[in-house]
This record gives sequence, C-alpha cells and structure tokens, in this order.
Amino acid sequence: MVSLPVFNRSGAEVGKYEFDTAELAPRINKQLLHDVVVMYQTSRRQGTSQTKGRSDVQGSTKKLYRQKGTGNARAGNRRTPIRRGGGHTFAKRPRDRSYRLPKKAIRIATCMAVASRINDNEVMLLDELAFEQPRTREMARILKALKIEGASLLVAVPGYDANVYKSIRNLEGVTVLPVAELNTLEVMQPRRLLMTTAALDAFRQKASAAKQAS
Repeated sequence: MVSLPVFNRSGAEVGKYEFDTAELAPRINKQLLHDVVVMYQTSRRQGTSQTKGRSDVQGSTKKLYRQKGTGNARAGNRRTPIRRGGGHTFAKRPRDRSYRLPKKAIRIATCMAVASRINDNEVMLLDELAFEQPRTREMARILKALKIEGASLLVAVPGYDANVYKSIRNLEGVTVLPVAELNTLEVMQPRRLLMTTAALDAFRQKASAAKQAS
C-alpha cells in the first residue's frame, strides 16, 4: 500500500491518494521491461541506410587483364570491393527492423512501468489540470510550483484535451499523453511522471478491465 500526496496547481498538498501497486503489477520483471523498451526503440529505427554493392557501381565487368603471364597479382573487374570505387563487400540494404511482442506482455509491462515509477517515488499527483485556453506560461508556473521544472517530464491526463496539449507542447523536455496512449517506453524514458488523480483512476480502471478480460 502506498500513499501519494496530491498537490494543487500552487504546489500545496491538498490530500492523499492511497492504493496498492500490486493491483497494477504484483511484481516488477526488469527483463520484460527491458525487452518491451527495446521493441519500441527498434521499431523507431528508419532502416533506410544503404551502400552500393559491386552490382550497383558503374564499371565494366570485363577482367582487367589475363590471369597469368603479366607478373602482376591476378585481378578481376573494376567493381571488385578491393579496388577504389568498387562496391562494398557486404552492402547495407534497407530493412524493416520492427517486431512485436505478445499484446499481453506489452500490456503487463506498461502496468509494471507505472508501478515501478510509483514505488521509486518518481510520480507526482495533481488534483486537476485544465485550461480554458492554451496557457504555456501558466503551465510553466505550475511546474515551478511543483519543483519539477527543468527535468524531462511526462504529463499523463485522462483523455485528450486540446488546451492542455497546446499549453505543454512548447515546454522543453515535457510531453503529454492521454492514459490510453501510455506505453512502457514513454513511461520509463523521462525522469519524472506527473499524473492527475483522474488519470491514475483511469489507468487503474483500464488495467483492471484488461486483467479481467484475460
């Protein structure tokens, strides 16, 4: 059982949020977290690197000179990799490096990631986060009041809110995601995680529903 302090926009503690992280993840499997993070990172690779092989470079395929009798070492055509301007021996080709782990493993890893950040006291709860119109300066003031400005930060909200998104997108090192789009990499990458109480409720509900469905 953990008891997380809940803060308001001014940085004052206004309550406590108590729940058992075991309902998200009974245990933390670091190997699974690592595997899922690597999966996401690998899927982000463009895979567009390419070099020319001997079949891609220009030049005659004729043997430069006869095999014997010249006193020189034997030689093939000008495209050979050992000659200047020749193709690469093992030329790089565009390739898709992405792969997918089982959906259940990915879902469990996301729950483990959030539970791990909570257990390490790297999650801060905010009572509410809403703006009538985009207010980047106001969002920066909130982060300063919470003493988490300047560090890489993920802000998790219960659902997509255009005003919240536009208030955060220009802050350096700060990203915002709705609960439905949280994944292991996005949760583990920043140094801190800021969630509203409604977002944590929504995440717990989503994890519970997925557990019952499986």
